[in-house]
Amino acid sequence: MKFLSGLDGVFLRLETPAIPMHVGSLSLLEPPPGRRGSFLGKVRRLYERRLPLAPVLSRRLHEFPLGMANPVWVQAPSVDLDYHIRRVTLPGPGTWAQLEECVGALHSTPLDRSHPLWTAYVIEGLHDGRLAFYTNVHHAVVDGQAGVELMRALFDLSPRARRLVPARAGAATEEPGTGALIAQALQHDITEYWRLVRDLPAMARALRPNAGRKGGGATGGAGLGPRTPLNVAIDARRGFATASLPFADAHAIAAAHGATINDVVLATCAGALRRYLGRHGGVPPEPLIAGMPVSLRGPGAVEFTTQATMVRVGLATEIADPVRRLRAIRDATTAAKAAVPDTKALARLDFPTLGAPWLLHGLARLYDRPQVASRVPAIVNVVVSNVPGPPRPLYFAGARILHHWPLSIVGHGLGLNVTVESYAGLLEFGVTTALAAVPRPRSFADGLLAAFEQLRSRGRAR
Repeated sequence: MKFLSGLDGVFLRLETPAIPMHVGSLSLLEPPPGRRGSFLGKVRRLYERRLPLAPVLSRRLHEFPLGMANPVWVQAPSVDLDYHIRRVTLPGPGTWAQLEECVGALHSTPLDRSHPLWTAYVIEGLHDGRLAFYTNVHHAVVDGQAGVELMRALFDLSPRARRLVPARAGAATEEPGTGALIAQALQHDITEYWRLVRDLPAMARALRPNAGRKGGGATGGAGLGPRTPLNVAIDARRGFATASLPFADAHAIAAAHGATINDVVLATCAGALRRYLGRHGGVPPEPLIAGMPVSLRGPGAVEFTTQATMVRVGLATEIADPVRRLRAIRDATTAAKAAVPDTKALARLDFPTLGAPWLLHGLARLYDRPQVASRVPAIVNVVVSNVPGPPRPLYFAGARILHHWPLSIVGHGLGLNVTVESYAGLLEFGVTTALAAVPRPRSFADGLLAAFEQLRSRGRAR
């Protein structure tokens, strides 16, 4: 039995039908030469062998009586792979647009909490004979970096699957009794209350340098983000689009301006936002604000949990020149990163949870009302996340992974999420949208390509 952290419990309790709280990925696969038999069958056999390497795929939730505290994870004695791993065939002619639409639809459905919180789909029917593989997992199970570790557990470095040491058969997990659950919840919360009291002086010291600084200095003096067509109440319908950019070119642009790859990613997103909003209501005179997840993982930390916080960064979208915009973003991210060590004491991943599910569930239901969601100020306009991934090609069930794009979460007032993962010499942009906010995600993804080309043509020299 394993307790969810307080932060993971938040992801669980804030989920509503309109806001599924899972993340995912889409891989484009090149079938192995001379492929025989069912690829779906190969995938299921691979998962059977790899489940010991990724025990989170066997975890399911066990609820407390009356839902008074966060549930706990228990290891299921078996996993129904016929339920979790499925096949979808695209209708003819099997275009890329049909694949993106299919993945958006799959990403719209909340996960069934009576099973371990993940599903996977082999997608067939692409016109060129390639395969696609979409998988999702609840954010209460993994964050972006833990998702990369999960990918490494399932994927191989060559077409030939690596040999694994057979896992010892363990005893079946017994369901914890009601009394044991309550006792352990009380013990957990007493410990977290003690830690909270112990850390109060450090939290006060972390707050003091930021006092009186509007926006914490990380957003270049900006307060709330301007209201845009991206920042509206949404429903459950999701859209998805992809873009792939050469990592080497992004590195060259960054080096020419004393910036980082992440700065180039943010500048590319800022250019795409200017292009998109210029065609949908106009570019606001105030800079848009990005929420940028920052990992709190220490060196070598690979636990499958959420270990991240988020900072706000100004995207300088009021600046038309792409080079000046990049430099402004560089300065904003430098300020944001400098503030992270001072505020780590505030970014508690665990905290007391007795009674918290009732409060969070009530807030989520209130926020889910369109008349409330549409009036909440835009703290950030868009989420942009950049996760380092594998530098060399990987294989899955013998098939080479040509591309690997991430999918993430959108919400009320936050209808666009751009998550980027480096893979085998590429920056893979996954554009997840609420269709109520961004009905044509492909148009925004095309804007990413155009904005990057603008940076590449003008941003190499000072």
